[in-house]
Amino acid sequence: MRFLTNGAPGDPRTVLYRRCVIDLARGAITIGEVPCRNLEEVLGGFGRSFQYLGLRDVTDAFGVENPMVVNTGLLTGSNVMTGLRTYFSAYSPLKVSDKGLPSAIWSAGSGKFGSKLKWAGLDEVILEQKADHPVIIVIRESDNGPQVELKPADHLLGKYCHEKILTLYAEYPNAHFAAIGPAGEHFDACYYAAIALSTENLLKTGDDKCRWAGRGGMGAVLGSKNVIGIVAEATDRTVPLSPETRALNKEIATGPGSRKFREKSRGGLGGTWANYEPLEQFHMVPQNNFRPTGDGKPELMFRDALEDDFVIKAESCYRCGINCHKNIYERKADGTKGEYRAKFDYEPLNLLSTNAGVHDPHQVWPLVALVDHLGMDSISCGTTITYVLDYNARHPDTPVFNGATFGDADKIRELIELVGTGQLPELGQGSKRLSEQLGETSYAMHCKGMELPAYVPDTNPGYPWAIAGGHMSMGTYMLVALEGDTSLDYWVKAITERGLYMVRDDLLGVCKFSGLNSETAARSLGEVGLQVTKAELQGAVKRAFIRALWLERKQGFVRDDYTLPSQVLDRPNQAIDAAPFVTREFFAALSDRVWEVFDREIANLPPLESEAAL
Repeated sequence: MRFLTNGAPGDPRTVLYRRCVIDLARGAITIGEVPCRNLEEVLGGFGRSFQYLGLRDVTDAFGVENPMVVNTGLLTGSNVMTGLRTYFSAYSPLKVSDKGLPSAIWSAGSGKFGSKLKWAGLDEVILEQKADHPVIIVIRESDNGPQVELKPADHLLGKYCHEKILTLYAEYPNAHFAAIGPAGEHFDACYYAAIALSTENLLKTGDDKCRWAGRGGMGAVLGSKNVIGIVAEATDRTVPLSPETRALNKEIATGPGSRKFREKSRGGLGGTWANYEPLEQFHMVPQNNFRPTGDGKPELMFRDALEDDFVIKAESCYRCGINCHKNIYERKADGTKGEYRAKFDYEPLNLLSTNAGVHDPHQVWPLVALVDHLGMDSISCGTTITYVLDYNARHPDTPVFNGATFGDADKIRELIELVGTGQLPELGQGSKRLSEQLGETSYAMHCKGMELPAYVPDTNPGYPWAIAGGHMSMGTYMLVALEGDTSLDYWVKAITERGLYMVRDDLLGVCKFSGLNSETAARSLGEVGLQVTKAELQGAVKRAFIRALWLERKQGFVRDDYTLPSQVLDRPNQAIDAAPFVTREFFAALSDRVWEVFDREIANLPPLESEAAL
């Protein structure tokens, strides 16, 4: 980013970002500076990419007309702790309207790739068209600015994600990487393929410790373009911390915002894994396809229950003091750390264990690890598989696929292997399409084609308005457990005045686990030379969110697309220790009220300005 000094104060056009556009079909590469149209573009992430996507007409997520935007946030690569995020945006093969048109989505990941991309001299890379053979994109810094070239990627094909990254690391030792796995190579048979991002820990140990841009099938879109990986090579840009940034980073590492994700020994709650315990108090941990039973079995996956058999080590991304990664190692007879097994975050852990009826951690970690190896989104993969388990339990005489049902870890592993290697396309298309083909949609746990994360929809009527995954773009998923209010007025405000602001960090380039409050987030932008108020920042975040809803409408989404699985509305789960409130009547009234607010915001949204007009 470059700030001009001869423009009017606050004019976004005085801020320039450097973009590389690659026409993969022709091998043409164009690099230039682009003036920002508004504050959302200055901040970056999906605030910028969705404006580019909004000017495109896309009917097929795998068509050459669907561009992929790879960009960073303003704080990516800065001294602000957790400023590591990379964003991958495109029209999604999973997020589709009932009319069948794809909608825009972004997926974010940490690691060090985004910082290296920024340090190499680029803020954004746009991939157009499709290469005629498998390629990697190599981006390098130079005295003359960023250098970009396409190289053959045949030697990477078939390898697991982390194996691809390690192979590239041997070739480019001063770089970091983004790569797809076998699932992305078989994009047309696995719509929820993800993109793996390298970490320092992975490169040092050789263990599969990637970070992930998982949601929405961005790995499938990248694979459809015949791009197997991206290399960003640059010298690290480390400068002394200012007193202000040092104080900010201390707040991030030790303050209340990140407490949930830190170790208990450091005053934290133990990471996302710790969600098991407060949710199980109310029998809200998903079991057997999001249908808690109240039988106490979720306790078998509590962290304390695993300590005897495994060493659980808290590890981190580059220069981050939160240490949110909970990596699982075998415990040797003498109590020391043995072989690395997997990383246990709450979502993959629950969706591939308790929600699938598997309660033995020695059976669970191979499932979690295999999903990562093959390069799939664990949320969509796990939730689609549990739909299959549920279907087979309901149809024991006529099961589908290999007949897997709840608790059958071996058959679940077989399903993962088949879908991740392109051999089970019916499963790889996601739960929306599969349930429609099987004629039983009521218990397919998705909203708008996006599989639900590991929080029961019975307590979260905000899910349908999430724009990029239920727990990463609408902050309502834990509210009943934390606050207990189920009134209509509360939920209207929770969605329209609170939950939408969860997407703020998907503009800035910082991790949501930093837990920055609005005042601190606005102040943190001073680290990179941008002075904004809390109100200005919140205004930009709201416009970016509303623009995403406008984009959904542009792609044919109508009110009927914004709903919950009908099982939730028609069959309240009495095992959940909270009064059922998400009835059809409640949801209809909520929808009326929410759309009253959002329709007005969409109508008042400034029209997209073409870049040619700048």
